[in-house]
Amino acid sequence: MKTISCLLVALSLLALSGCNTVRGIGQDIGKAGSAIEKSAK
Repeated sequence: MKTISCLLVALSLLALSGCNTVRGIGQDIGKAGSAIEKSAK
């Protein structure tokens, strides 16, 4: 549960930091996916 909370906070910070374009959104999603993979290992 703690991991999920941390991921949600990280994702919201990424979203707030500014994905102004579709490309930026894709990069943010990729970074979030990498973070999830690392926490799962």
